[in-house]
Amino acid sequence: MNRFVLAGTGSGVGKTTFTIGIMRTLMKRGLTVQGFKCGPDYIDPTYHTAVTKRPSRNIDSFMMSHDTVRAIVARASKDADAAIIEGVMGFYDGKSPLSNEGSAAHISEITKSPVILIVNAASMARSAAAIVKGFQMLDECSNIVGVIANQLGSKSHFEIVKAAIEEECRVPVIGYLPKGAVPLMPSRHLGLVPAIERGDLDSYFDSLAEAIEETVNIEQLLEITKTQSLDVSESIFDVQPQKQEVHIAVAKDAAFNFYYEENLELLRIYGATLHYFSPLQNEEVPEKAQGLYIGGGFPEEFAERLAKNEETKQSIRAALERGVPTLAECGGFMYLTDEIVNRQGQVFPMLGIIPGRVRMQDKLAALGYREITGVPGNFLINEEEQAKGHEFHYSTYEGEHTSPAYFSKGRFRAQQEGYLHKNIVAGYTHFHFASNPQLVKNWLTACLEDKQ
Repeated sequence: MNRFVLAGTGSGVGKTTFTIGIMRTLMKRGLTVQGFKCGPDYIDPTYHTAVTKRPSRNIDSFMMSHDTVRAIVARASKDADAAIIEGVMGFYDGKSPLSNEGSAAHISEITKSPVILIVNAASMARSAAAIVKGFQMLDECSNIVGVIANQLGSKSHFEIVKAAIEEECRVPVIGYLPKGAVPLMPSRHLGLVPAIERGDLDSYFDSLAEAIEETVNIEQLLEITKTQSLDVSESIFDVQPQKQEVHIAVAKDAAFNFYYEENLELLRIYGATLHYFSPLQNEEVPEKAQGLYIGGGFPEEFAERLAKNEETKQSIRAALERGVPTLAECGGFMYLTDEIVNRQGQVFPMLGIIPGRVRMQDKLAALGYREITGVPGNFLINEEEQAKGHEFHYSTYEGEHTSPAYFSKGRFRAQQEGYLHKNIVAGYTHFHFASNPQLVKNWLTACLEDKQ
């Protein structure tokens, strides 16, 4: 099969453009393509999924063990012809500036995947070779097997860059995209607009594929990225728990769609049946729900609609009053507060469960990995358990309460965070259940206890 990492020299060099364009190109050739994303990003996998019609998976060498990374790749790729792993930031960028942990380079090594390095070679000639050579030499395990150049001025510019890199770095330059070759994807404060909001993207994907087919040697790409399937003996996904009827309601629409696919899969593996409902469509929490999951997303972009959808709001309040064990992450946490204040200062009433308001701002409020330890009374993670996750938001919470949900440790700070009240665990941090599947067992146990 083919499996490779599409890495970049930095953010903004075109990783997502090339990833979804190559995915579409390979699918037009009749291949089954599986997408993966290095790191905790939710939005790029949405594009992968829209292109391939298969759920894209996040893989992260900080939030999960190496065995779990390999298991996710092996499980999702077993019936695919090609697995494409989109990198994160620059090839070596991850949790720390002193190691590869959490980087695309680390994922490449863990999964034994060759690397195609994308270089923005605008206004460069021989200097492009210096960049590639530097990426080769920083780590002997880099396994860069090919290069793609982006933002070139012409075909002759490509020939110059290609000659320099191939002479100095001894790897093939398999193609390029000229400046303005493809339309730009819209963006907003959290990055690319989720595909779920944009409807049918087929024409856009086709335009990317057509551009890439003109200037990238796909046959050569497939030749240099052939590799063996990963052999995984056992993993956290092999458990065979006693099957129990547990129903989890999951809010999912354009406002709430940030869920790690493995979180949902682990819930199913441990016996949960998931029932999706849309707060944007004013849908109620299913009556049979024994648990409630309100993930992240963009509630601030839809605050006016969410504020008016009283049927949904009343059904969530009723579920919480019944004691349904509820996890609300980031956007879900925002939704549970008294109100959201947008950038224009408009105020929109939310659920009123968590005292205080959330205020949107133009400046990034928090970004980074989190190590999480629970507190007494937290049904999801107790004071002796730990998990890992990620935080990324442009809003701040304004309010006071005396019931934090957990301790959160990042690179620069460690503090109590979130909101805990009986059956509610809420906060800005996105948990990754693959970091500690005990959280799934804890949640389902609490759901069954509530049923009794």
